[in-house]
Amino acid sequence: MLIVTLGDLLLDVIVRLDEPLANGDDVNAGTRTAAGGQAANVAAWAATLGAKARCVARRGDDPAGEWVSSELAGRGVEIAGPMSGRTGVVVSLVAPDGERTMASDRGTATSLAPQDLDAAWFACDCLHISGYSLLAAPIDAAAQRASELARANGARVSVDLSASTRVRAHGAERFWQQLDALAADVVFGNVSEWEELGGEYVGTRVVKRGADGFDVVRDGAVEERCQATVTSVVDTTGAGDALAAGFLVGGTQLALDAAARCVAQVGAMP
Repeated sequence: MLIVTLGDLLLDVIVRLDEPLANGDDVNAGTRTAAGGQAANVAAWAATLGAKARCVARRGDDPAGEWVSSELAGRGVEIAGPMSGRTGVVVSLVAPDGERTMASDRGTATSLAPQDLDAAWFACDCLHISGYSLLAAPIDAAAQRASELARANGARVSVDLSASTRVRAHGAERFWQQLDALAADVVFGNVSEWEELGGEYVGTRVVKRGADGFDVVRDGAVEERCQATVTSVVDTTGAGDALAAGFLVGGTQLALDAAARCVAQVGAMP
């Protein structure tokens, strides 16, 4: 199986707080850097879980771009797309209980354009599109073109809603129109993202419920409730990406296993 992802390949800066933030003051924390971005995370987990994986993204031609490309390739992911501009950075603040808050600067990633795409990249079994790709231009047009190329090769298409705050700023009606144009076979989103979007999706929805697992909903009816695997939570960064990769590669049980494995470690990559 070959899974292709389209979206962001960024530099993740993970700050794991030893104590709550103190406004205007200093607290202790542990930090690390890694390759990140939703498309990169899903591709890395897919490769780890036994699929072939390709990540299509525009990243910078700066040292950060070289470094994150090397790290992702080292995880068995083929990388496609142009290198120019400045690599984006995501700062993930992880609270002592493992819950994370992110601040994102996507850099050159949003400049991926339809003319940057090679049809051969999308000869795959599944194309997974980061919802962040629908929130800016010209990458939104690149996502639509990628879905057309993938469909022409008989591939399934999946989308992750990505962030309720971004859907709200973008506009739910506008986001719905883009989803309808993609006609995704599977759409992933957490409870707040689906509530922000509103309405019902005709097709398969995976409703992520954090520590309560996720539901598989088909044509408005809950088909399967999947209880999360009990584990010690260290960092929730990337858990939804691991879940999506597991679901696409092997179904519900592999999705649960991957998510549990992700939250038990620091960082979004396997």
